[in-house]
Amino acid sequence: MPKATYMYWQKRLDRENPDKELEEKILEIRKDNKDYGYRRMQAELRNQGHIVNKKKVQRIMQKLGLQVTSFTRKSRKYSSYKGKIGTVAPNRIRRCFHTHIPHQKITTDTTEFKYYEVDLKGHMSMQKLYLDPFMDMCNGEIISFAISKRPTAQNIMLALKQTNEKRIKKKLGWMSPVQYRLNLLAT
Repeated sequence: MPKATYMYWQKRLDRENPDKELEEKILEIRKDNKDYGYRRMQAELRNQGHIVNKKKVQRIMQKLGLQVTSFTRKSRKYSSYKGKIGTVAPNRIRRCFHTHIPHQKITTDTTEFKYYEVDLKGHMSMQKLYLDPFMDMCNGEIISFAISKRPTAQNIMLALKQTNEKRIKKKLGWMSPVQYRLNLLAT
């Protein structure tokens, strides 16, 4: 190692931290506001009379380990695809998504919704809900739906069961479900 480099670092090690006061101020603001990132932190410092570059505030916050985790985009989109499992159903719809006969074509899809909850300590956490609607392709009517916190087949089957119950009630008219079942057994 060259002597000049050695002497340079020797002088730097003995030097006092020029940002000590700013670091203390950032830590003080952080106690009151846990979800402040470097932009809000710089705005708050400016409100208190400290004019500091945003890059310096960002560098100091990284050094102190004050990264905000509430607003990161760490979560990934939901995908139920797990490769080819089982047999593929034949394509009976053939991209003809409209029909004039009610309940001839019914479709479903799992949709992911994100929302934020604030706990008792004031921390924001991202939560997800999964919606499984069954739609009639005749008129776009939502026949049934189910909502859950996890994308499960059980949730889809619950919505499908509701769909079948509504279809049976529409077919029955004046007949009760018990009479309908008895008629089925008789034939």
